[in-house]
Amino acid sequence: MKLLFATHNQNKVVELKKLVPKYIDIFSLTDINCHKEIEETGKTLEENAKIKADFIKYKYGLDCFADDSGLEIEALNGAPGVYSARYAGEEKNNASNIQKVWSELEKKGNTNACFRSVFYAHLGSKTYTFEGRVDGNIIFNKKGKGGFGYDPIFIPVGYDKTFAELGDVIKNKISHRAKATQSLLDTLLRL
Repeated sequence: MKLLFATHNQNKVVELKKLVPKYIDIFSLTDINCHKEIEETGKTLEENAKIKADFIKYKYGLDCFADDSGLEIEALNGAPGVYSARYAGEEKNNASNIQKVWSELEKKGNTNACFRSVFYAHLGSKTYTFEGRVDGNIIFNKKGKGGFGYDPIFIPVGYDKTFAELGDVIKNKISHRAKATQSLLDTLLRL
């Protein structure tokens, strides 16, 4: 089974390929020579995922899914949320994004946060939405070399290490994207 993941983010593609059984071949926008950056103009993760999936379904006619994920921090009223990748600017710089989170959070006292991932899928003639969430806390120093984005400053509930320290095996069992992927897989198996 082939399934198009409507993204150019190879980190996400690699992560997802580790989450699905070998008989599901995940491929990306780059693999179909779609180099257009699909504009994420939505105000929510759900809207952005739908925009990307709809673009691919209606332009290429392919079954596909798209995701939008974000870090939502309680003391920042859910920010950076939908703007997580470009929180500190359009250049999407991870280090700058982390610095901005720290500067806005440092006097708040509450470091509760969650990662949330929303998938929007076109499978056959139907559409589906899947969501995954993992709660945790923000720390004020980077720890670990793995993962990407905010992983070095996020410690999931029940653990004493960041996503960047936990490694792929654990992260791929507990992460927001892993949970959304499992919901997608459950649906694919029923189809």
